[in-house]
Amino acid sequence: MSFISRAVRLLACTAPVALLAATPAPAFAQSDASVAAAPAPQGVKRWPWLYENSDVPQDKEWIFGELKNGMRYAVRQNGVPPQQASIRIRIDAGSLNEKDSEQGYAHLLEHLLFRQSKYLGDGEAIPTWQRLGASFGSDTNAETTPTHTVYKLDLPNASPSSLNESMKLLSGMVTAPTLSEQNIKSDVPIVLAEMRERGGASMRVQDATRRVFYAGQPLAERAPIGKAETLNAATAQSVRAFYERWYRPENTVVIVAGDVDPARVEALVAKWFSGWKASGEPLPAPSFGEPVAPASANPDNPVGETHVLVEPDLPRSVTYAVMRPWKQVNDTIVYNQGLMADTIAQAILNRRLESKARAGGNYLMAQVGQDDISRSVDATFVSVTPLGPDWQGALDDVRAVIADALQNAPTEDEIAREVAEIEVAFQTPVEQRRLLPGSRLADDLVNALDIRETVAAPEDVLRIYRDTVPQFSPERILRHTRQLFTGTVTRAMLITPKDGEATEASLRQALLDPAVADDSVRLAAAEPIEFDELPAIGAPGAIVTHAPTGLLGIERLEFANGVNVMMWPVMEEPGRVAVKVRFGGGYRSFAPGDAPYIALGEMALVSAGVGPLGQEELDRIATGRKMAFEFEIDDAAFEFSADTRPADLADQLYLFAAKFAMPRWDENPVKRAKAAAELQYESYATSPQGVLNRDLKYLQRDRDPRFRTPTPQEIEQATPEGFKQVWQRALTHGPIEVQIYGDFDRDAAVAALQKTFGALPERQPLPSDAAPASAGFPEASDTPVVLTHNGDANQAAAVISWPTGGGSMGITESRQLEILTQLFTNRLMEAMREKLGASYAPQVYSTWPLDLDSGGTITALAQLEPAAVPMFFTTANEIAGDLIANPPNADELARVTEPLRQQITRAATSSAFFMYQLEGATTDPTRLDKVRSILTDYTVTTPAQMQELASRYLGEDKSWRLAVLPKGVGGAMASASAR
Repeated sequence: MSFISRAVRLLACTAPVALLAATPAPAFAQSDASVAAAPAPQGVKRWPWLYENSDVPQDKEWIFGELKNGMRYAVRQNGVPPQQASIRIRIDAGSLNEKDSEQGYAHLLEHLLFRQSKYLGDGEAIPTWQRLGASFGSDTNAETTPTHTVYKLDLPNASPSSLNESMKLLSGMVTAPTLSEQNIKSDVPIVLAEMRERGGASMRVQDATRRVFYAGQPLAERAPIGKAETLNAATAQSVRAFYERWYRPENTVVIVAGDVDPARVEALVAKWFSGWKASGEPLPAPSFGEPVAPASANPDNPVGETHVLVEPDLPRSVTYAVMRPWKQVNDTIVYNQGLMADTIAQAILNRRLESKARAGGNYLMAQVGQDDISRSVDATFVSVTPLGPDWQGALDDVRAVIADALQNAPTEDEIAREVAEIEVAFQTPVEQRRLLPGSRLADDLVNALDIRETVAAPEDVLRIYRDTVPQFSPERILRHTRQLFTGTVTRAMLITPKDGEATEASLRQALLDPAVADDSVRLAAAEPIEFDELPAIGAPGAIVTHAPTGLLGIERLEFANGVNVMMWPVMEEPGRVAVKVRFGGGYRSFAPGDAPYIALGEMALVSAGVGPLGQEELDRIATGRKMAFEFEIDDAAFEFSADTRPADLADQLYLFAAKFAMPRWDENPVKRAKAAAELQYESYATSPQGVLNRDLKYLQRDRDPRFRTPTPQEIEQATPEGFKQVWQRALTHGPIEVQIYGDFDRDAAVAALQKTFGALPERQPLPSDAAPASAGFPEASDTPVVLTHNGDANQAAAVISWPTGGGSMGITESRQLEILTQLFTNRLMEAMREKLGASYAPQVYSTWPLDLDSGGTITALAQLEPAAVPMFFTTANEIAGDLIANPPNADELARVTEPLRQQITRAATSSAFFMYQLEGATTDPTRLDKVRSILTDYTVTTPAQMQELASRYLGEDKSWRLAVLPKGVGGAMASASAR
């Protein structure tokens, strides 16, 4: 069952609440009796085909059926978000189904189906979905992998008519696409643009990885993106031949999960897909092969292919894998119990590897993970990031920890710790079952189909797990650990920035050499750490203000020490509590020379510890609890955040408050963060996107040094003492705002707040030398700043940006600007992608900092070929100029405002939406009022208003430009420099 057969995944939850008049109460799943009572449509066979040859309990909320033509479907009623239906159409064919001459066809077909089909004219798909309220790229999307192609639609406002229309359009796309020569001519350049944007060092690593680890199998040569030569040779006849072989009813599954009547959906599936008939007999899937060891390999340690890849701008890494043939299995309870034991074994190993890294191993990080890859191999991967040139020392350290795990059984304490962690991961979906969105349920079923497994209800998963726990003896976990490292062949790859550091022979020998077991990082028996044993934050604080905000059920509290709280118990969100702590001054509170410590703080502030709790103790005290400690730096505030449970809320609040009251300053996390920052820096130069990630914010802020990515030399000069000085000031100065939204007992939460945040000392004001509440923007120019990258010669990026504004008083205008940027995006996509094929995913976005009175921007960017950079600037200018000169027409505007309406309406069904919208409201109460107008602000406008906004902000004389070109390329544009 896919819920537990792979790495444990925690839920990304949404929950229904009501603010907008248009948002109805959610409709949750029907009872089994009501589903069973509805008769199946004529010509449909209802049967649980997913559970054939499985004794895993069937999730009865799914209704399974099959049409006479062999096409299967699965339907489920789910009310999260309300009125949405998530539709997935999975074709059981991907790049591994291609012939040599067809490489890239599976992915090309994905594009062609959106281009034109039975009910959609050329280029009509995107506008049509937008009119139905679906945003292209998020609500409508598709993916092609080696083993399947999936078409995805999250249909908002899933009324009977829009659901019928969507099923009609999707059926036309899948069963009757227009595979014309002209359409192929239009879409191949877009696919090649996507290939180009994915190119460079990352693509070379992916290609080398496939060739090494899957040597001798089709997967070694079959990337879904394909090859330029086969794509350029594609014809209507050759593409249709691939389509007709694999796009067949028996290879297709339609999945629908949403706020819909299952019987109605079944009828629509039958209505629109029953007439689909395929010609000829179905073909068996091609053989995906098996991993085979070289004849010369030692049977006791079968090391096979190894490869050393020299990439000057990438950090060193070593990956080796123990490969086994992938075998189709019956997805039984016993099979899943074995997977659970595998999970425990891997978790113990990974915890030991992390402890070794923290204790001063030769590697920055290392991880073990088992995975079934594309129904081609069952492999255990070991990945290692060395701290420096001594890759062999790093590999030896990791292999030594693994060798001990292969020789000696784990302790009962180690097993109990991981059992408790997994218990929480399986219990949380049970508690939050009502919050699981239909899109997640649909995607889970898609994944189950792909790996040939089932799905199970959260209660059944938890019950099976608890029944299995007594089987997790040290001896069984040892046996499963050994199985994970037993296979047909072991293969390895080393990435290094320097030629001559290693050879394939030396890498192979490193794996052949016996590993000396290292038992230093086994978990010693230790008494558990309890929160009630930790020192108190201080005397419980007094509440001086307590009043409703007037918005929904949100309350505001203020403590005598100045800490402000906004809290909202939402009983419709069972089992989930979101906590956010906003404090200090963010970027504006740093000095110009603090850039290295800003970067290090993002990685090391939390792991530096609190009070008596270092990294190991923080891990231990969180065992069996759902706790987190996320950290972000914003323009004018810092944020701690976590998703927790009602039972863990008080402890989560203590953990956050203790970071202020008793911060710990362990040096090792800082040293490790320094190593990570230094390793990462050079990789930015491998691609245009990497350069943008490194420098765009810095340049857009008029080279404010606080936003600059520090160099390895600057990171090297940073010290633990300097780190403490910078971050101690950040933790002690500026206001604190706490937000708690979700399923919690109000009185218990208030008591916990009094003992934690209410007990903190009174906060000091922000330092007088803090930067003013504003942000700069570079001087306008029609000559671009030019940066260079070290990637492929056919890769470039172009950016054009206009300044806007900032501050909460302009929030309505900032929302209207979102409409304008979506208009711009649609036009830029049409021009640069659909017509010219010059860029795969050009985009336009708007920023508007609410906490600063300036600093907002409208930014358009695209990745493209260097020769197309001037064309991008010309096109962007023409679009901006036309928006200034001519108002958009009503249909164009509706294709933006309707998806925005649906996005806001869906988002407003979650308390997390309001938590985000109300950040800073305790010091800026106007934000409470502005929430009430959010739907209007994002959706109600006129063509004239859009034209006026464009005239105010998009003038050519206000823009700033940036080009990122390959090193050594540029001509006239290369005369400017950003450095």
